[in-house]
Amino acid sequence: MKRIHLGISTCPNDTFAFHGILNKCVDFRGLEFAIELLDVEELNRRLLAGDFDVAKASFHAALYLTAELGVLPVGSALGFGVGPILLGARPETRPGDRLMSLAGGELPHVLCPGKHTTATLLYRLFHAGEGREKQVVFSDIMPALREKKADFGVCIHEGRFTWKDYGLSFVEDLGSTWEANTSSPLPLGGILVRHRLGEECMATLSAVIRDSLSYAEGHREEVVSTMRLYAQELSEEVMFQHVDLYVNEWTHDLGDIGRSALVTLHERAAAIGLLPPAVPRLTVY
Repeated sequence: MKRIHLGISTCPNDTFAFHGILNKCVDFRGLEFAIELLDVEELNRRLLAGDFDVAKASFHAALYLTAELGVLPVGSALGFGVGPILLGARPETRPGDRLMSLAGGELPHVLCPGKHTTATLLYRLFHAGEGREKQVVFSDIMPALREKKADFGVCIHEGRFTWKDYGLSFVEDLGSTWEANTSSPLPLGGILVRHRLGEECMATLSAVIRDSLSYAEGHREEVVSTMRLYAQELSEEVMFQHVDLYVNEWTHDLGDIGRSALVTLHERAAAIGLLPPAVPRLTVY
């Protein structure tokens, strides 16, 4: 059997899609999985350090490893007019202005969920120089804003459905801003795979992951227990809101729209100097 070291995040759309693999509900087709579930930025860091054969990680991180990694056509999260949200600590904050204006003209403190997350890339694309950026674990951002330990925060995962519970203010949906500026859906994260595994193994991996995704879609009530083990927000309604937002037909196959979105992400990151000019584009297998 071919052993695959697999990393996935604890967010509901990942535990939903990988329920069939985590619980051995699908045929592994001769593969064997050693699985770790981690925060998305920890996955990014471990992937950059050379860990994992396969991982669901941020497309921002993948841009730095195109010589080593490709993207499987299955398992990606694309946002259509939606994505990470920018929140303010002060209830009186209003959307539409520059962050410095919203913070009273001073350079505000802005919390981001990890240096290599696509959320941080979006913040740097649209709000460069507008705040003092600090990287923290995503689940710490809204509690810190509630306690006024920072002025703004870029929130991911279930935060887009629960931020009102923290008494925060909505500033901007960075996914909507991305689409308005690029006319492209937002490629948030995907299944990244080492080129060295070879295309035959990648095809098998894609088939197993697609089977797991289809199994979850046909057994939604069964999957709840797996999502609840790892989700920051335990409400079944919130977990499925998150799943239904990002698990769609492009999760089954990126298609031309998803591939084009990845090219746009590469071009935008390169345009602001986050990528060396010679870095090749991501390969989608």
